[in-house]
Amino acid sequence: MKLDLPLRSDLAGAADEARRLAELGAEGTFSYEGPGDVFFPLALAAGRADLDLYTNLAIALPRSPMHLAYAAWDLQSLTGGRFALGLGTQIRPHIERRYGSTWGRPVARMREIVGATKEIFRCWQEQDRLDFQGDFFSLSLMPPFFTPKPLEAGPPPIWLGGVGPNMTRMACETADGLLVHPFNSRRYVEERTVPTMREGLASSGRAREDFTLIAETVVCCWRTDEERARAEAGGRAQLAFYGSTPAYKPVLDIEGRGDLQPELNRLSKAGAWDEMSTLIDQTLLETVAVCGEPEAVAAELQARYGDVADRLAVSTPYEMAPDLMTDLVTAFHGAA
Repeated sequence: MKLDLPLRSDLAGAADEARRLAELGAEGTFSYEGPGDVFFPLALAAGRADLDLYTNLAIALPRSPMHLAYAAWDLQSLTGGRFALGLGTQIRPHIERRYGSTWGRPVARMREIVGATKEIFRCWQEQDRLDFQGDFFSLSLMPPFFTPKPLEAGPPPIWLGGVGPNMTRMACETADGLLVHPFNSRRYVEERTVPTMREGLASSGRAREDFTLIAETVVCCWRTDEERARAEAGGRAQLAFYGSTPAYKPVLDIEGRGDLQPELNRLSKAGAWDEMSTLIDQTLLETVAVCGEPEAVAAELQARYGDVADRLAVSTPYEMAPDLMTDLVTAFHGAA
């Protein structure tokens, strides 16, 4: 199981941070669709560190497959084949009110975005005619002037984010990998995600070794009381934010905490972010996040995901000291 750490720096520091993560022992890094563009940091990181790079996630619904394809093609070329295009849907309020785009049939639309983007990749790699006809997209124009050269490493893989069964199954039927949302528990992954992945792969006639499962998890790591307080506060805030989303309720349901989701959702609409965090008790925090000193965290990460995931993407929703991160990475590789 490869270890991937987040590229959290601002754009100006992305290249230096990528080099630092590589020196720590990470095997990959990823960018968020957060307060800045999701693709630019990876372009800067590509030339400074020998890491696998991916978007985690690029929000697909407001973008056209052509926009996604050009950005992914350039990054795959720039990295010499070390890039993966990670895509996700976001939720309706963000798509409509933050991006000013349209919402509807997200699973069907994402299926078509994957198919259309792969058709564009095929067109460019084979220098062939573009021909995709779907319910949402019709793509048939690709003059030579706008056609990039084939890639020696081949087109980049497409990974999809998923939580619920419909999106997860579709991802495993059509994409090259599944990014398991960090709002998960060991029980949810074992009883929901893995069986659904197997169904999707069987439906598409593919073997498990032809697919990449990327487990994401929130980590709260410390050595001192001060570090613990900061880590747990960040973890509670992140889990409260995730838990307020109706689409993520199945994770709470399987842990017997489904009644918490409507209350978190109500508080989020009222902007009561601090109050939301107080609803994430210690048991729930440790059920969803992986908490403890570096050696304990490393052992739990291996136990929770080591036998099911190909890659592990660590999410730390707080500022972790560099020496603590070094201890965690060292312990992780030792535990493997």
